[in-house]
Amino acid sequence: MRRPAGRLAALALACALPSTAWAAGEIWISNEKDDTISVIDAETLEVTRTIPVGKRPRGIIFSKDYTRVYICASDSDTVQVMDPETGEILHELPSGEDPEQFALHPDNRHLYIANEDDALATVVDVETRQVVAQIDVGIEPEGMAVSHDGRYAIVTSETTNMAHWIDTAAQSIVANTLVDSRPRHAEFTADDSQLWVSSEIGGTLTIFNTTDKSEVGKVRFEMPGVHPDKIQPVGFKFSPDGKTAFVALGPANHVAAVNTETLEVEDYILVGRRVWHLAFSADGTQLFSTNGVSGDVTVIDVASREPLKSVKVGRFPWGAATRP
Repeated sequence: MRRPAGRLAALALACALPSTAWAAGEIWISNEKDDTISVIDAETLEVTRTIPVGKRPRGIIFSKDYTRVYICASDSDTVQVMDPETGEILHELPSGEDPEQFALHPDNRHLYIANEDDALATVVDVETRQVVAQIDVGIEPEGMAVSHDGRYAIVTSETTNMAHWIDTAAQSIVANTLVDSRPRHAEFTADDSQLWVSSEIGGTLTIFNTTDKSEVGKVRFEMPGVHPDKIQPVGFKFSPDGKTAFVALGPANHVAAVNTETLEVEDYILVGRRVWHLAFSADGTQLFSTNGVSGDVTVIDVASREPLKSVKVGRFPWGAATRP
């Protein structure tokens, strides 16, 4: 896609800025084939630390106060809890088999974990380190989201092609909504009025009204010169202002920018090979994509929607999380 002159000028200006203009903080990347975490400095855009963890790390999130980092060590069948200052594994949490993704409740205490091999969602109290609930869901659950008000947890089941709505007070499913083939990721909008779900094989994003669980929209992708079978939306993130959803398109090797009001695709941004997940810098000016096959992270300037740099990390980077 051709870029307007204004965007190219914005990119040139961004590249000319001194490093002090970049967002401070860190981006933490899970490398599933190296069993490591790569820590990228958001100012220098360099890897500053490589930390060994359990087998096949995938999901990675921080506690609400950023004093702990939680890591889904999928092939170790555990969730590891790390001190981000020292890189020390403090302890492990019971997680059920093959934890893939997880989400932390706003209470900063209850961790909702998708167990792909067991068709379960496991709820763990991170303070007592005890399982407080296990909820039967569909086949091959992976995606997990918790609403900002804490009312709902969502599990997406890849083979059942459903999003399961869990009432977090009752720890039970209250609704099941059909989506397109192989749902991988879910996110609530900032006001919790909508739930968005990506479908990898279906090639779509489905949008639901949170109040009545009805489908209110769908986003489809089309790229000149790219076969539709390669356009496989997986992870996505909403911009801080809520106006744009940035969507990783898997083997299409692009990130799409979707207008959240019109549901129109505004841009496709070239990144590395087999893009999985995304994380914003702390100030929202940069977007980082994990590119599994090429073993790197693409840094995108959000204003110009242009790639700025490729940062080499470990083998098969998958998850990404921001630490201010």
